[in-house]
Amino acid sequence: MTTTEQDPLPPGSLTSTASTASPRSKGGRPRSERVHRAILDAARELLIEEGFTRLRLEHVATRAGVGKATIYRRWKSKEDLALELLLGLASPHIHVFDVGDTRAELLQAVENARRALTETSFGPVIRTLLSQVAVNPSIGDPFRASIVAARRAEVGRIVGRGIDRGDLRVDADPDIATELLVGPVYFRLIFGGMLDAAFAADIVDAYLRGFGAG
Repeated sequence: MTTTEQDPLPPGSLTSTASTASPRSKGGRPRSERVHRAILDAARELLIEEGFTRLRLEHVATRAGVGKATIYRRWKSKEDLALELLLGLASPHIHVFDVGDTRAELLQAVENARRALTETSFGPVIRTLLSQVAVNPSIGDPFRASIVAARRAEVGRIVGRGIDRGDLRVDADPDIATELLVGPVYFRLIFGGMLDAAFAADIVDAYLRGFGAG
């Protein structure tokens, strides 16, 4: 059955921080979150199946069961659609809880990245879009300004707390910490190797050997 703009709001719908659409259409009618979700799901499936270069908005419309105009009211291009999908999938996997234990918090940071890549839809989507993040400013620049910057800021807070607790050296650099902690996860994503919990623990222990105050 074709999805329509009048579909009711489903409970727990995802609202992406990257949405380029206003909450209401030009006529003042509430936008259907079910339609929005169906389009994002269709885009995710097609990106994984066909890759970004072969992605066409008309194919997304067909897969989602909507008209092309419904998509173009929300996104001007496939880059805009792919970006919203990517940011929505990445955003829930950044925050680290302050648990009063520096090693545990560092491990949270690594595990957030590892689990996002291995246990959620973010993994196959970022694999498909990695080259676009690197070379396409319309995707890469907003991704770095939001997700990468947020992850750096979160690791920076962990490092700051670790210094205050006396667990980390006072010259521990948050940017270097991000690259040493999360960088190996993405290296293995691209070039191969086990991405398991033991690897995450090894990364943290290696970082603490280099930057631990003890």
